[in-house]
Amino acid sequence: MFRQFLAIALVACLALQASALPTITVKGAKFFAGGQQYFLKGVAYQGTPADPLVDTKQCQLDAKSMQSIGTNSIRVYHVDPNADHYGCMSAFSDAGIYIWLDLDTFDTQIEQASPTWTKEQFSAFAKVMDEFQQYDNLGGFWIGNEVINNLGGSPSAPYIKAAVADMKSYLSAKGYRQIPIGYSAADIAELRPMLQNYLACGEAADSIDFFGLNSYEWCGDATYDTSGYAGLQAMAVGYNLPIFFSETGCNVGGERTFNDQKAIFGPKMIDTWSGSIIYEWVQETNDYGIVDYPDGEIYSGAPIPIQPDFNNLANVWKDINPVGVSEGSYSPTLSPPACPGASGGWTVNGNVPLPRLDPSIIKSVAAEPPAEKQPSASKDTPSSTVETTATASTSPSINTPTSTGASPAATTSNSAATALTATSFGGWIKHVDNLGGHGGMIGLLIVSVSLVLIVGSFLS
Repeated sequence: MFRQFLAIALVACLALQASALPTITVKGAKFFAGGQQYFLKGVAYQGTPADPLVDTKQCQLDAKSMQSIGTNSIRVYHVDPNADHYGCMSAFSDAGIYIWLDLDTFDTQIEQASPTWTKEQFSAFAKVMDEFQQYDNLGGFWIGNEVINNLGGSPSAPYIKAAVADMKSYLSAKGYRQIPIGYSAADIAELRPMLQNYLACGEAADSIDFFGLNSYEWCGDATYDTSGYAGLQAMAVGYNLPIFFSETGCNVGGERTFNDQKAIFGPKMIDTWSGSIIYEWVQETNDYGIVDYPDGEIYSGAPIPIQPDFNNLANVWKDINPVGVSEGSYSPTLSPPACPGASGGWTVNGNVPLPRLDPSIIKSVAAEPPAEKQPSASKDTPSSTVETTATASTSPSINTPTSTGASPAATTSNSAATALTATSFGGWIKHVDNLGGHGGMIGLLIVSVSLVLIVGSFLS
């Protein structure tokens, strides 16, 4: 009898472990997950400045709806690192969805006008990293979003790169897995391709791991050539890191057909680009959302599709299933670009010294104990009980995309982020839950086997 209990427990634990999403890694210019190339089919998921990853039931509702249209990634701009995110991260993991998360907040972001990189900023970034590194479906971190948002912003670039370098050092000091760290850029024609090249040049320890571009050039009946995508492709060819559209989905010029997705995942771009993130999930007054909520209150229940946008995107993505290459068969050959010299609007002359923090600061912050977590809302709501109306078969604004050289004049303000008593045994299980990732699975195995031993001792 005891052997039967033990076998059942082990099988259950192994099944749970097998169902976890594989972590995303970077090799050369491509993402990989579970040995196969990974492409993003994502949506931006933040309609208010509040942390969207704390209400488990709401996350379950949204994740189910996103899954119905083929979403495999979401972008989240700001979170509260002191909150408990287990429920929401699990909900999205169950739906096969990765999270791409900004490390900054409105209070800690690097400012273009007066850039700084301080111990206070670093410590705040570190708290976000500490909280989310445990989750296997954390795809990557953003060091910033559109820090440089106009032609005169290039002097802040070394601060972006310093933040990347110090956060990589912190990640290593803590012994975390090699989570990719990238940057999301405004599409400023005059700074192409200098910014993307600057952030990738030099030593890997100082450089981004991936580059995201917020671009709204493909509008209405545009084509690959008339939209400006041909130019973007020309500047991305030969880039040594994964590059993808971190915001896209112009809503000017007629119905949103999302035909740019066919180009991004088509033969002209698929070998260079790693997918895209549609702006955005939540409907606001800027009219970019593809779902609304009951009574118009954001995150207030089952998402309601906004048509035809919701089904248009679902239908486009339905026919997009890129395979790419296997990790084992891929041998990167691209080298980092040369650090650009000062020219035109770009004023950073080559590989200049970075305003990094003293290594002792990184060491001291890495030695600090983890912060206490607040319980998440409806953490114990089982996902199997969730119903949602927003699936592909069902028929004042905070976030507005930044305008670009080829973008419609209507999109002129800043981007999405800048405008926005248990028993001792039960307590042990809760602690294991909070470990998440592989640590959580190992802990769950220990708990389950221990339970079997206890039961077995009574039965023997």
